[in-house]
Amino acid sequence: MLLVIDVGNTNITVAVYQNKENKGSFRLRTKTERTSDEYGVILVNLLKEREVEKSMIEDVIISSVVPNLMYSLRNAIYKYFGVNPMIVEPGLKTGISIHTDNPKEVGADRIVDAVAAYNEYGGPVLIIDFGTATTYDLISEKGVFEAGITSPGIRISADALWTQAAKLPEIQIEKPKSILAKNTITSMQAGLVYGYIGQVEYIIEKVKEETGIKDLKVVATGGLGRIIAGETDKIDIYDPDLSFKGLYYIYEKNKANRDGRKEWK
Repeated sequence: MLLVIDVGNTNITVAVYQNKENKGSFRLRTKTERTSDEYGVILVNLLKEREVEKSMIEDVIISSVVPNLMYSLRNAIYKYFGVNPMIVEPGLKTGISIHTDNPKEVGADRIVDAVAAYNEYGGPVLIIDFGTATTYDLISEKGVFEAGITSPGIRISADALWTQAAKLPEIQIEKPKSILAKNTITSMQAGLVYGYIGQVEYIIEKVKEETGIKDLKVVATGGLGRIIAGETDKIDIYDPDLSFKGLYYIYEKNKANRDGRKEWK
């Protein structure tokens, strides 16, 4: 079995793959202060809940945008699973060519999503990842990462609203029945959700306008993406497992040169 781990700014999402099949997934909060033993015990116990023993894990691949926790996480994988994990970083084969001003600035999470979307749905494709930040990445018909757009995520926008305005309460992010709000909570929900839908639709149309690709496929992912994807016809596919699929594809492209049981220091 292959353990795939996607470390984001807010959550760490984990899935177990057997061949190409996702056998189960879970998430935990991203905490940089955890020790390797804490990560190891948490992972082992969560896997047991899905009837997966640590001895069944043959290899591990990690994508991370949080460098500060990588030493503890890598050490945890080695100590508890006996595996030196594959890390998504420059040097791995992905099948995606990055044509930006500074390719090294493109985060591992965006590359992973690009690999998954291109392999699953083909190109040209625009990938929208509704994470801590919301990212829009354009992949060409030939698998070239052409451009990226970054905006504040929905939760960042919501946090700013209630932390910077003293009288506004913390609310649940959901679409109200009407944009014509009658109270403070629904007025905030309307502004956040309908406003975000408007942003997403405008950016999609602007990308299509500037590229001239009118039939551009749009694929969305990320936890809060479900709220937005269900409210607009500009998004063609919502795939919550896009990052897991990308990690699996990258592992498959690189496993021939792999010795995951070698010593890690």
